[in-house]
Amino acid sequence: MGRGDKPNVTVIGGGTGMPVLLRGLKNLPIELTALVTVADDGGSTGRLRNEMAIPAPGDIRNVIAALSDAEPMLLDLFQHRFNARNGLSGHSMGNLLLAAMTSITGNFFTGIKEISRVLNVKGNIYPISNQSLSLHAKMEDDTVVSGESNIPLANKKIKRVFLSPEPVQPLPHAVESVENADLVVIAPGSLYTSILPNMIIPQMDEALARTKGKVVYVCNVMTQAGETTEYTAADHIQAIRNHTGETCIDSIVVHNEPISPHIRDVYAEENATPVVYDTDRLIDMGLEIIEGDIINPSKTTLRHDKEKVAKLLYSIIDRE
Repeated sequence: MGRGDKPNVTVIGGGTGMPVLLRGLKNLPIELTALVTVADDGGSTGRLRNEMAIPAPGDIRNVIAALSDAEPMLLDLFQHRFNARNGLSGHSMGNLLLAAMTSITGNFFTGIKEISRVLNVKGNIYPISNQSLSLHAKMEDDTVVSGESNIPLANKKIKRVFLSPEPVQPLPHAVESVENADLVVIAPGSLYTSILPNMIIPQMDEALARTKGKVVYVCNVMTQAGETTEYTAADHIQAIRNHTGETCIDSIVVHNEPISPHIRDVYAEENATPVVYDTDRLIDMGLEIIEGDIINPSKTTLRHDKEKVAKLLYSIIDRE
């Protein structure tokens, strides 16, 4: 257990799915830690990576905003994106602040800690590595596509993903947080470009296998074109196992309510369809299946409901 006998909960991920989970979890009586990918290379993040040789700040920025209890105006400033047609165009203020703090402190992780303190962040935020990492995908046709933002655009079936430069060094705090967790949550998000880059870091697969806590994967509700086209829930799990081994995931959380025809039509334009929950295959894989209505119906796009997911995940801790 964490300080004051609160359970330790570690969330792993990146992209848009992770901040939703964190917003729901941050007000629960838990010791919360977020492990965030640093392999993004698009937009403002990519430019700062290339110009300053720092790990990707974009996903970290969104997690800081999700866990912050700062005044709304200060958070609006932190998330502000410049659209003037000059050198600042496309940059977000938060990315620039992370880059500046890294320059001041000489360390990306220290920069995150200082900004987290200023913005009154609840919980710990750890980059999965303190290095600037690049993501690569080997496709089924044995071609290799480099760059997180380029991989889905290739629109090929992915065999595996890997990171460079080697040797890749995990942040020790990140590994320890998994080993000492009472619950580890793999957040929903882009499977190959937001989730797996965290799990293929050296030592992380071993930490997931030996953690004392249950490891729960919150499965995506929709497939993603260029990454998980036609993937079932079991296909998502198998992709994780192919990269990390058979023992890393204990349970899977799935949404068990129908998706409205209107929402299906919107996603069909992006070649995305509802993820099929092939229950028999998941059971054969030895997984505990946790079902629930975990979608926010008020959104025009499918988003997990922060309160529903948090309540469901906390019930797992209570049960354990």
